[in-house]
Amino acid sequence: MSSITAAKGSGQIPTPIKFWAVVVWLAVWQAVSMALGQEILLVSPVSVVIRTGKLALEAEFWQTILFSFSRIAGGFFLAAILGTIMAALAAGFRRVEELLAPLVLTIKSIPVASFIILVLIWVSSRNLSMLISFLMVFPVIYTNVLSGICNTDPQLLEMAQVFELPASRRIRYIYVSQVLPYFRAACSLALGLCWKAGVAAEVIGIPDGSMGEKLYSAKIYLDTPDLFAWTLVIVLVSLAFERLFLALLDRIVARLERM
Repeated sequence: MSSITAAKGSGQIPTPIKFWAVVVWLAVWQAVSMALGQEILLVSPVSVVIRTGKLALEAEFWQTILFSFSRIAGGFFLAAILGTIMAALAAGFRRVEELLAPLVLTIKSIPVASFIILVLIWVSSRNLSMLISFLMVFPVIYTNVLSGICNTDPQLLEMAQVFELPASRRIRYIYVSQVLPYFRAACSLALGLCWKAGVAAEVIGIPDGSMGEKLYSAKIYLDTPDLFAWTLVIVLVSLAFERLFLALLDRIVARLERM
């Protein structure tokens, strides 16, 4: 399973977030807020934390998070599953790849705002964020998984053919181990995209009980503390979801390496 390690080690490793750097930027934020002296323009980080704490005591706060999370995460998982399946079909059948190529290129090229407005014609605003998240994630998963399948070590495939390994064993011991690093890289990129696009869809569609609606209301009423507080919540929820999901993938990869 050395191929997994090699694939994971390729590329530039992101610089880890240092606590001191976070403290410096928070201090800069606090200083600028104090210099302006107008919280309607820039609220202080202390006020944001206090407001977030007050919101967390309300039942509606958790219902709002659940509403948006279930739809955005649902769109991500649906795109991850369908993107992987379609990539496998495209790798096996040239016509499928040719058929999907214009569709994937179109989805990647159209601006998110245009997609949101177009989709609102056919889809209820309550499910808009799920579909938009799906559309943002699908091309990333599809192209990366397809690339991983196409770049599978030909020597391993030749060995499997010589020993006449059945298709199930080829998928289990060759393709899965070779493609997982590509799939993880795609998920790492797509998770951020789906949350940004999903919340943007909610801000435009304004479905009741969503985090996007809370952001829009805060903007309309010039409630800067609420605007920053909900932004902080969105960042924390998306970050927690990303870390948990990628940690699960890493455990799967580690288990495969030990086999």
